Amino acid sequence: MSESIPRALQPPVAVALAKLVKRFPGPNALPGGIWAEPKWDGYRTIVLSDSEGVTLWSRQGKELSRIFPELCAAVRAQVPPGVVLDGEAVIWNGDRLDFEALQRRMVSSRTALPALVHELPASFAAFDVLAVAGQDIRGVPFTGRRQLLEELARCWAAPLNLSPTTADMDLAKTWLKDLPATGVEGLVFKGGSQPYDAARSWLKLKTKSTFDTVCAAVIGPITQPQAIITGLPVGGQLRIVGRSTVLSTRAGRDLGRQLRPALPGHPFPDEITETSLNRFSKDKDPVHLTLIEPIVVEISADVAWTGKSFRHPVGYVRVRPELDPDEVELPPHLKR
Repeated sequence: MSESIPRALQPPVAVALAKLVKRFPGPNALPGGIWAEPKWDGYRTIVLSDSEGVTLWSRQGKELSRIFPELCAAVRAQVPPGVVLDGEAVIWNGDRLDFEALQRRMVSSRTALPALVHELPASFAAFDVLAVAGQDIRGVPFTGRRQLLEELARCWAAPLNLSPTTADMDLAKTWLKDLPATGVEGLVFKGGSQPYDAARSWLKLKTKSTFDTVCAAVIGPITQPQAIITGLPVGGQLRIVGRSTVLSTRAGRDLGRQLRPALPGHPFPDEITETSLNRFSKDKDPVHLTLIEPIVVEISADVAWTGKSFRHPVGYVRVRPELDPDEVELPPHLKR
């Protein structure tokens, strides 16, 4: 039995990706029938176990081994050499996933890391296997890879976990309804006969909720805004929690008719950084805001919430001028 990782799977490993869909896929949407899995709110992580040791890698090819020492230790103890796993590193805070805790790990110093590991240890949810016994099995259909993964995981203990999967779409729809309360973002769908390839061959369906927020600024002119800046009461103050996707010309024009210039004492600044709206952005230039009198708008958003802001752009649904901005509350599912 080989203990080496196949040369084609040396890092950085090209991972399989999923194409976003807006509705539940039909039974023939992917070859070999549909299998559904939870879409975990964590860091995509490739695990390499060989005779030299264990390393963890991000989908961009960054080594994560130092960030997750407890996962490395668990893999060394429970996964034989010659195995490559694909999955998600997550952190549970009570009964909900905590993405902000993962982000703190990424920027922590070596001296601060042990305390973070002790306070909120990470877990690994394995959802695919790319190599077993030193053999590259990416060409094996998903159902075959899944059988091998289940065999590997038979005796696993926390923090290693086998991510669930099902071909029962009624059960999958129940997951889609119930799991977002835990921070799970939605579902990923795989075809039973699909090999593992570095393309968007899987599908993903994200759970979105609609609720009221306060729009107190926009990007672009007040008469034709290009995007809204949305706010919610966090910690007793109205804070910027995200931006919308680009508005259509008609939506921007219709919204502009409802907007009024800001009066003195406005709660938002007139300029912010791009990274405050999207912490993954590499654009460091400031973003100028057009301040307006606060107005209630209905948005749609997925469950990716840091505790202070949305990680992804929100969708603008409609303006609610009949509602009082002072009565908008932080939605219960966003409270930690």
